[in-house]
Amino acid sequence: MIIDVAALDRDEVYKLLVGAVVPRPIAWVTTLNALGRVNAAPFSCYTFVSSAPPLLAVSVGRLRGELKDTARNAREGGDFVVNVADASLVGPLHQSSAEYAADVSEVEMLGLETIPSIAVRAPRIAIAPVAMECRYDRIIEFGAQRSQLLIGEVLRFHVRDDLYRDGKIDSVALSPLGRLGGPRYTTLGKIITMPPASPGNPVNG
Repeated sequence: MIIDVAALDRDEVYKLLVGAVVPRPIAWVTTLNALGRVNAAPFSCYTFVSSAPPLLAVSVGRLRGELKDTARNAREGGDFVVNVADASLVGPLHQSSAEYAADVSEVEMLGLETIPSIAVRAPRIAIAPVAMECRYDRIIEFGAQRSQLLIGEVLRFHVRDDLYRDGKIDSVALSPLGRLGGPRYTTLGKIITMPPASPGNPVNG
């Protein structure tokens, strides 16, 4: 099957992308709006782009051409928190993706407890096993839809005690949620461990 992108509309291209680029980690982002209400929304196009300084990048699309609450709140408030959800949180995380009005707090609607951050104004989700407090760095726009790449510098890591070992996060114990195409999620599943790669020493999986 060969598919010519030029023959597709935006929705058709999107469906192919989210089915091919899988699994995707999920940034469950909390921000504060101008009234001090906590907004929470999941974004499954995110990664880190630098470790010195530590920078996270979250792709925030537009909703009917308008800025989403997350990008606007982060830019105006100067900060945000990226919470990492485990498999037990798939219900509230998925529900927080619904289109709530800008003056509605998703954490209040879903009964999610928040905890004040240390270095930023936006709080973190109490039950999230990992959270990263971020200071707003910049927004870069891409494409005809002007999707916004929200970039923030990590100032504080919050890691549940049982997940922190020898300076690392135990990813298997974390059991983070990943996103597939459509309203489908996944966990880590089977783990494949390989020896260190070296030139001239091919290893078959």
